[in-house]
Amino acid sequence: MNNNRKRMETMHKMRAKGLELFYQKGYHATSVDEILKELSLSKGAFYHHFKSKEDFFISIIQNIIMQKVYAQLVEPLTQGKSPVSAIVDSIENALNMAEHNDMDCGFVLANFLNEFNKGENNIVKYLRDIVKIWEINLISLLKKGRSDGYISWSVNCEEAATYIIASYMGIRTLMVGNSAKIMKYQYVQQLKSYLYAMEQREQAVI
Repeated sequence: MNNNRKRMETMHKMRAKGLELFYQKGYHATSVDEILKELSLSKGAFYHHFKSKEDFFISIIQNIIMQKVYAQLVEPLTQGKSPVSAIVDSIENALNMAEHNDMDCGFVLANFLNEFNKGENNIVKYLRDIVKIWEINLISLLKKGRSDGYISWSVNCEEAATYIIASYMGIRTLMVGNSAKIMKYQYVQQLKSYLYAMEQREQAVI
């Protein structure tokens, strides 16, 4: 039991440090030697846990990036609020966290998608799967909102989900190194206007 817990703690520490390095420098610019140096590990210890740098990165995607995106942007959609409130709250809270993160380099998922956008490979597949999960949950929430009378039947839920995801990824990139607070405020105001326009007139929020 103790050995298993120790192994899990070691794996988490390796993934967390690996994500930090990959996030700041990019996957291709980060070598295994740099990771080993940061973790004070031997190559033998690293390859005991992971087959390659790609295997290590996929493990980070599955165990950290997926959990972060799900906790910030997917799980809040299931809290029983009206669709518009759930979407606005999830995005606004995620942006608040980014605004106060001194090490913020943009939206980690979007950063890596941009880095791996040339050609199909295992890493792209895992990254796109996270986007797909977010998209599916947004679409489901909006469709339920239509059925429950919150969202107008004229709304194309698939198109709306695509816009929400794309706009969030865009503002996360623009907030880096700029007037993050102002940009966040302007974006959220426009997002609210867009989403409120979807609501049935009797459910509209002023």
